Amino acid sequence: MSAAVKYTLGRIGLFVGVLAALWFIEMNMFLRLMLALVFSAALSFFLLRGWRDEMAGEMAEASERRRAEKERLRSALAGDDRSAEDEPGDQPR
Repeated sequence: MSAAVKYTLGRIGLFVGVLAALWFIEMNMFLRLMLALVFSAALSFFLLRGWRDEMAGEMAEASERRRAEKERLRSALAGDDRSAEDEPGDQPR
């Protein structure tokens, strides 16, 4: 399972857990949802740090792969991807 999926499911799980804990407190439903959102965000900052770091690492690797592929394609389109027989020193006079 990818780190992004684990982290997202962890965030949703924390939100549902905090909302369930607040369910028995007498208050407005909108206030209950907002408190669950704030408390679950604060808890996820500490409890899900490992998954968040893992997800950030995966995103950085994917970005680096895309950047390298983009650079490779640009150089191929610019004609920098020459073979040995296309070298300037091998041109007939």
